[in-house]
Amino acid sequence: MPQRIEGKIESVAEDGNLVTDIPVERLSAAPRSEQVTVRCDEHVTLGLFSPDHDQPPMTFIAVLAESGFLELAIVGDSAKIMLGIRVGESVSVEW
Repeated sequence: MPQRIEGKIESVAEDGNLVTDIPVERLSAAPRSEQVTVRCDEHVTLGLFSPDHDQPPMTFIAVLAESGFLELAIVGDSAKIMLGIRVGESVSVEW
């Protein structure tokens, strides 16, 4: 049976990452593979990554951030500027 967690963009970090209201602990049962789909607005990414990931620049990823919350990021750039997503936008994580 598929699992789904709903949340929203709560704030924007200094580096432009979009900080959700989904605590990292709620994602402890989620696989760390492309089995996980993260959606926000029309943007979709696969997988959950640690803060020390090695994804290439300009990749849209979901990060299990040190803030303790799931963050949406564009590697090496501002997700807020690149994606145009605003605070309050819905986020879903499914696996």
